[in-house]
Amino acid sequence: MSTQKPPTPEAPAVAPGGSHSGYSSPIPVTRTHLGHALASEWTKMKSVRSTVWTLGVFVLLVVGIGVLAAVAVGGAGELSGQNPLTFGFFGLLLGMMCVMTLGVLTTASEYGTGMIRTTMTACPSRGRVLAAKSIVFFVVAFVVTLATVSFVALLQTSILKGHGARTPSGGEWLKATVGISLYIALLGLLSLLVGSMIRHSAGAITIMIGAVLAPLVTALFMNANSLEKVQQALLEYSIPSQMGVFYDNTLSHSGPSGWEPLWIMLGVTAAAFAGAYALLESRDV
Repeated sequence: MSTQKPPTPEAPAVAPGGSHSGYSSPIPVTRTHLGHALASEWTKMKSVRSTVWTLGVFVLLVVGIGVLAAVAVGGAGELSGQNPLTFGFFGLLLGMMCVMTLGVLTTASEYGTGMIRTTMTACPSRGRVLAAKSIVFFVVAFVVTLATVSFVALLQTSILKGHGARTPSGGEWLKATVGISLYIALLGLLSLLVGSMIRHSAGAITIMIGAVLAPLVTALFMNANSLEKVQQALLEYSIPSQMGVFYDNTLSHSGPSGWEPLWIMLGVTAAAFAGAYALLESRDV
């Protein structure tokens, strides 16, 4: 009777260098890039309820106040060749608060909940994360603002057409739609960067509200002759006054004009981005 030896297990594969080869995943490994970070930030933004609520309130305020202003002015018959697009300014004065709040929450809320640790683990490149958040937020804020103000402008033009209002020129349409939308989106982006630097939602929102209201409110009570130049500068360069430039509705005839407020806000936002990036790279998560 012949005896058979039990089968010996196959020896593990040995690499040429003498070490055992590791596990090879069937899933292809690809190097991450900015597109992956953009997809991640877009998924987070559209899936969070605060995005829907803040943008929904923004649209409600801008459309509601804009239409009410047009109806009230048209009923009073106070138009005499006036630009009907100027009445869209009132709704944006309140609506911009929603955009600023959403900008702060886009970054500061992740620090409050601890989600930022997961974000940085998935993408250790902090500059890429900040850039992705900025791009996604800016595009969303610009598109929503442009659609809203354009809709309000069309409604106001049609409502006031038979009440003595003149037809706006192409340049006035461009400033009251694309120009103000870029300005509001940059203002929201500035709020996002402040939220990244402060890392506290309530604190960053308070800072942004103060930046909007403090110069204007302070200037109203500067009645001394020695403070006249300071008062004039605060009135001219306050954020509400700069917004009014796009509607030819400012507190003074001097100061920024044309597209200058957009370049001012662009410069301030660029400086804030540099500061936020430097702090993000130097501080611990």
